[in-house]
Amino acid sequence: MKKELYRDTEKGKVAGVCAGLADYFGWELWLVRIIFISGFLLTGSFFFMAYVIGWFILDKKSDKEIKKSAFAVAADKSKGWVSNLGEDAKVEVKSKVWQAGEPPKQAFKDIHNQFGKLELRLRKLECYVTSSEYQLNREINKL
Repeated sequence: MKKELYRDTEKGKVAGVCAGLADYFGWELWLVRIIFISGFLLTGSFFFMAYVIGWFILDKKSDKEIKKSAFAVAADKSKGWVSNLGEDAKVEVKSKVWQAGEPPKQAFKDIHNQFGKLELRLRKLECYVTSSEYQLNREINKL
């Protein structure tokens, strides 16, 4: 799937240029910001001008692209473990420091917590299905 470069104003501080670059390359946002700030301090106006040009040239990431990128992450199993519990249930594991995602230990804890919640829901479901209330409701519905 071809990625496109957009400004991500939801994650961005000023105009979302660094957030868009981080999303495009799959890097951590803080790393891209440090590169831009360091480049600005070391070279002066070049990185500042590049940021301003990116601000004017790049389109904002619309809701359509946000939903599309969320679906692409869910479809791409190599990026991480994805469940159907909702958007907060997505866990992306990073293999290198500059990549976006979570360290493996934190990802394992998140996945463990998610499976714990699923197990509790399954236990409640099993209790209901094996209860006499369920049998009574089933008999009433047959009438």
